Amino acid sequence: MNSRNKRYWWCQIGGWSVWALTMLFFSYLFEREVSVLFLYRLFFAVLLGVVFTQILRAIIIRFNWLQMPIEKVIPRLLIMTLLISFIYTISQMSLVEALNLSDKKVTLNFGRRLLLNSLDNSIFLTVWLLIYYAYHYFERVNRQQVDTHRLNAVVKDLELKTIKSHINPHFIFNALNSIRALVDENPERARKAITELSNILRNSMQAEKMETVPLENELNIVRDYLALEQMRFEERLKVDFEIDDDTLDQPVPPMMLQTLVENAIKHGVSKQVDGGMVKIISDITNNQHEIIVQNSGRMNGSLHNKGFGIQSTQDRLNLMFGDKAKFEIKDIANNIVEAKITLPVDE
Repeated sequence: MNSRNKRYWWCQIGGWSVWALTMLFFSYLFEREVSVLFLYRLFFAVLLGVVFTQILRAIIIRFNWLQMPIEKVIPRLLIMTLLISFIYTISQMSLVEALNLSDKKVTLNFGRRLLLNSLDNSIFLTVWLLIYYAYHYFERVNRQQVDTHRLNAVVKDLELKTIKSHINPHFIFNALNSIRALVDENPERARKAITELSNILRNSMQAEKMETVPLENELNIVRDYLALEQMRFEERLKVDFEIDDDTLDQPVPPMMLQTLVENAIKHGVSKQVDGGMVKIISDITNNQHEIIVQNSGRMNGSLHNKGFGIQSTQDRLNLMFGDKAKFEIKDIANNIVEAKITLPVDE
C-alpha cells in the first residue's frame, strides 16, 4: 500500500470514528439510553459507511470525475450521492431488521423511514464528498506549485548554462587576440602568455562545474588574465588590488569578476591613448559583499552598448540571487568607470 492510500484509509477510519463519537455525544446530550443494541447499530452504520464511501470513491476514480469541470461533475455527484445513500439506508435497515437490533417500537412504516433515513445519510455522504474533493483540490494545487518550482529551477539551470557557454568562448576570443599581438613582436613573451592562458582555461573549466566559487579562486583567474594583458599593454596598463582578507572565502559566481575586468580593459583601458588603470576592490559594507571594478575611461552611452560582459553579469545575478544582489555601472570622477556588484554575505 502506497503512502497516498495509507493517508486515505487513515482519513476514512478517523472520519467515521469521529462520526460515531458524535452520535454517542448526542445520545448522552439528549439523555437517550446507550444500549448494547445501539452500539451494534452504530458499529454496522460505520462499517456500511466505510464500504459505501469506498464504492463512491471507486466510481469517482473509475470515471475520472476529479478531473472534470465542476459544472459537469456536480449533477453526476448529486445523482450518485442520492443513489448510494438510498442503497446504504436499505442495507442498514435490512441488517437491523435481520439481526433484530432495534430497541424501540417502530411507529413509522418502512417507506417513510427509508425516505427520512436516506435524506439523513445523503447529508453525511455530501459532507464526505466535500472533504474528499477539498483534499484532492489542495493536493493538486500543492503538486502544481511543486512542479512550477521544479520547472523554474530547470529553466534557471538551463539559462545559467547558456550564459556560461557564452562567457568562455567570448573570453578565449579576446585572450587569443592578445596573444596574437605578441607572436611577431616578442615570441618569448608570447610563449609565456600561452602558459598564462592555459592556467586561466584550466581554472575556468574547474570553476564552470560549480554555481559559485570562493572569491580567492576567482581572483587567481583575474590575476592570470591581467598578467597576460600586461604583456600586451606593458606600461600602459596599471593594476591595483584592494582586497579585504575577510572576503576571500565569500562565494561568487565563477568567471563573473574576470568578465568585468575583461570588459574594463576592452571598453576602457584599450580606448585610452595613454592606457589606464584597472582597480579591483572587495569589501564587506553594511553586511553586504561589495566587489568593485574601476577602470580608466568614460561610458559614453547606455549599458546595452558595452558588450556581452555587462548583460551576462546582470542576467546571472538575477537568476542566482534575485533581488538579494545588485549590479550597477556608472561614470565617477577623474575619468573613471565603476562597476559594482553587491552580494549577500555568506555567514
